[in-house]
Amino acid sequence: MIPSGLTALIYLVSASLFIIGLKKLGHPDTAPRGNQLSALGMLVAIAVTLFNRDILSYQVIIAGIFVGSAAGLWMARTVKMTAMPQMVALLNGFGGAASLLVGGAEFLKVETLPVDTDITIQLSLLIGAVTFTGSVIAWAKLQEVMTGKPITYPLQKIVSSILLLGILGLVVYQVVTPGQQLQSFYIVITISLVLGVLFVIPIGGADMPVVIALLNSYSGLAAAMTGFVINNSVLIIAGALVGSSGIILTTIMCKAMNRSLGNVLFSAFGSVTALGPGKGAEERTVRSLSVEDAALQLAYARLVIVVPGYGLAVAQAQHQVRELADLIEKRGGEVKYAIHPVAGRMPGHMNVLLAEANVPYDKLYDMDQINDEFQRADVALVIGANDVVNPAARSDPTSPIYGMPILNVDEAQSIIVMKRSMNPGFAGIQNELFFHPRNSMLFGDAKASLTGLVNEVKSL
Repeated sequence: MIPSGLTALIYLVSASLFIIGLKKLGHPDTAPRGNQLSALGMLVAIAVTLFNRDILSYQVIIAGIFVGSAAGLWMARTVKMTAMPQMVALLNGFGGAASLLVGGAEFLKVETLPVDTDITIQLSLLIGAVTFTGSVIAWAKLQEVMTGKPITYPLQKIVSSILLLGILGLVVYQVVTPGQQLQSFYIVITISLVLGVLFVIPIGGADMPVVIALLNSYSGLAAAMTGFVINNSVLIIAGALVGSSGIILTTIMCKAMNRSLGNVLFSAFGSVTALGPGKGAEERTVRSLSVEDAALQLAYARLVIVVPGYGLAVAQAQHQVRELADLIEKRGGEVKYAIHPVAGRMPGHMNVLLAEANVPYDKLYDMDQINDEFQRADVALVIGANDVVNPAARSDPTSPIYGMPILNVDEAQSIIVMKRSMNPGFAGIQNELFFHPRNSMLFGDAKASLTGLVNEVKSL
């Protein structure tokens, strides 16, 4: 056994590595080092815990490490970049499930618990169960195993509120009643699992980035509660870091959409398709252009602003974008990338995608940094982005996204939107940009179209 004072000191070092690693994740240049420091902190914490406590036989622990490592390695090597959002959702769910299992095991192990321990166990059960099933539903929506549209039914909010009040009532009953109340214990877990499903099904696919960030926060809170249950300070600190950072990220993303968290969770956004004011989409003119014409515009442009979206991830065309940008710059042009906070299906999706193609980080610009640049851009090249460039957010008070900050693509001298078809985006809203007089549509698979653009620019 390691002396308790030394254990506390090593845990403090481990927690410090977490905090320093999290700080370094704020910039791509230092992010790899931040990951390494955080991993080292976790390794130290695990090692101390194993040497300090007789938890299970080492054979079981080693077997668990091998199975978990093999599963993690398989997922890391096989999961495509387009599936990364649903992978993150699943990992959040696994964290919630782990907290649920640990809290449940502690409850069943001891006949009579102190009040403070009993309360934290109940919280770890509630938050862990909601995180688990909510994350599974988020994964199913993103994986398109189930519809990405909001699923609603009459009195949905009232039913969810009643279930939550019922859980809280049972929790109070278990805390104030001496001894184990197994029946209410299992009921709390069951209702909490159901509540997680009901929490996510009314949320549309367009709001999944916010939901993933929120569920990530929940997984951290569940871990922190579990840390209190098993009296592990490093788990408390790590869980609090994840929980607080997830809440901050959720708030930032809600602000980027000009919507409250309550609106995201309860408005069933995306259940109605809006075509905007005036004529229907079928009555308005949409201009299309060929790869050759688009290549001419891009080759002689002084400033090109690329706006990536989920369609770029689906096509896995990030390398072709980088190659096209290199060609434009060799011809004397300038290329910048405009990143909307909620582009893609998870926080930072576009940043990660472009980093994979070695696009320099200093060419990636946040919405506030780049919006004034569109007025002097010769070409704005939109690749798979939809709702984040929709002018209806500024001009149409009846639009569900009215008031949401968008990228000012419509202010560019020329706009090229690369898209497979005229179908609305994940939010189910018709994009008014498609009918803009300076916009032209380049229909087709983004990867094939970009490859064609690269070849045409080379031949000029």
